[in-house]
Amino acid sequence: MTLVLGIALAFGLVFGGFILSGGKLDIVLHALPFEGMMIVGAALGAFVIANSFGILRGSVAGLFKVLKGPRWKAEDYTELLNLMFELARLYKVKGILALDEHVEHPQTSEIFARYPRIMADSFALELITDSFRMLSMSFDDPFATEDVLNRKIKKHHKERLATASAIQIMADGLPALGIVAAVLGVIKTMSSIDQPPEILGAMIGGALVGTFLGVFLAYCLVQPISMRLRQIEEEEGAFYMIIRDIFVAVVANHPPNICVEIGRGSIPSAKQPDFYTVEAAQKALPAP
Repeated sequence: MTLVLGIALAFGLVFGGFILSGGKLDIVLHALPFEGMMIVGAALGAFVIANSFGILRGSVAGLFKVLKGPRWKAEDYTELLNLMFELARLYKVKGILALDEHVEHPQTSEIFARYPRIMADSFALELITDSFRMLSMSFDDPFATEDVLNRKIKKHHKERLATASAIQIMADGLPALGIVAAVLGVIKTMSSIDQPPEILGAMIGGALVGTFLGVFLAYCLVQPISMRLRQIEEEEGAFYMIIRDIFVAVVANHPPNICVEIGRGSIPSAKQPDFYTVEAAQKALPAP
């Protein structure tokens, strides 16, 4: 939603100000398709050359992500706390062997089945099951556990940010590509130097549209998309940090409700449930 609103504001106010100041859109509109084809075509070509197919697919998915906003809603964080509480409580009450069926086969687990949105995230599911699997193999040093989980999350986070970085690089190059289109327009103008001044003026104006378009696309469209995608990835990355914090607390042998409270403190403030909401949700869970 913010993407659509931002684009409407940028286009409306920039071109609206141009028209209100006495500018005429006929030259801009005449040159825009050709200059746009050169600039956007060059940008897309360079983007394809510079990136793998995975990043190209991720860029398309990233645009939809910017349109939809962050994946995790406030209720998802509460569900994550509930899931981790159930697993930690089962481990505390019945031991690690009781977790085996849930960790090894989460698709058939009655605990995981209560949290389908978390199940749909392959990395979150893998992070939770692998963590408890390590615990079952007596990997129970809190500091070593935190280090292992940090490296897993860092690797995943770096891969997720690769798309935003690639889009940012394209934004950095767009002003220069606008100059390329403008230079081609000047070359075209110089080949018609024998034309009357009014024609030459229109041709030069059309060439300058290339410079304008390159800068406008870079700073009013592509770079903001990159920045917003990075913000979303950073926020979504916090979801996995909560899993890390709770699991490290489990390894340190804290009570399940304390483990969850430690994780609750890592939730982004805008979506953080209060203590009493989490406590009530825990009391509503079925007994192990």
